[in-house]
Amino acid sequence: MNVILTQDVYKLGSLGDEVNVKPGYARNFLIPQGKAVPMTRGNQKMVEHHRAILAKKRALAIDESKALEAKLEALELLFKVKAGESGKLFGSVTLKQIADEVHAQGIEVDRRLFALAAPIKSLGTHLVTVKLHTEVYAELKIKVAAEEIIKDAKAKALEAGLDYEEEPEAPKAKPRREETPEEEA
Repeated sequence: MNVILTQDVYKLGSLGDEVNVKPGYARNFLIPQGKAVPMTRGNQKMVEHHRAILAKKRALAIDESKALEAKLEALELLFKVKAGESGKLFGSVTLKQIADEVHAQGIEVDRRLFALAAPIKSLGTHLVTVKLHTEVYAELKIKVAAEEIIKDAKAKALEAGLDYEEEPEAPKAKPRREETPEEEA
């Protein structure tokens, strides 16, 4: 049975596609769910009209996404965090913090659109990809700088001219000896 899809159907086709499916699948699933209509001249004209409207909406969405892409790529976010001498952060810069900072800059982007595999845990410049549309991606620059560099205990002690002693290990517990009853003589 030939039908015209009125919605995108997974593994079958997209809006406006003319597909040939088994009659039971069309009568019992596609047509009652509103995902397809039987192939007739009237339905064919209706779908072509909807396809033209949808193409205009997609073009408008792409234009809006490209404008947002330009704003995001011009933006450079700076995060100041505590870090050790080796450049390793105490904590991390998370996706939520990045999304909140973008929102604070006046740009509305859903945080689910940000692609960050793992939280940022090192100093430097990092790129975060933002998927604005199926065809439009933006690269957001994130700079992570040290608010203060925290030295480890050994470096602090040596700098102060003190002898650095590692903390002594806790005394080891003596194994319990089994109490033996005294022999009475």
